Amino acid sequence: MITSHTETAVITETLENYFRSICEGDVNTLAKYFHKGTLLWGDVKGQPYARTLDQYLDGVENRLSPKDSGQPFLWNILSIDIINSIAMVKVHVKMYDFNYDEFLSFHKINNNWIIVSKMISDVQQ
Repeated sequence: MITSHTETAVITETLENYFRSICEGDVNTLAKYFHKGTLLWGDVKGQPYARTLDQYLDGVENRLSPKDSGQPFLWNILSIDIINSIAMVKVHVKMYDFNYDEFLSFHKINNNWIIVSKMISDVQQ
């Protein structure tokens, strides 16, 4: 595995901006962190979850943002693995009454790290 501290720092900064956009419900900025063909998969409270990027962004846009709700929105990077132009990031997210583990697949396209797949699972804490 080839990991560069510089690339890890860039992905970390991307994640900070990505999660800020989620917290604020800023879908215009949030969309910039995804490849247009990204699909989102997983389970939420034991139920299957499958969304296109447009469906996901519509959901973010039409819900009360964590920032406006006053509810906690916490996230913590658990791991970042980089091999050349791909990366897999595992993150834990606490939002509303959910505790998610997320796997975000990144690909470096035109010198930018872009999310190409998002998988989530609601976990016990």
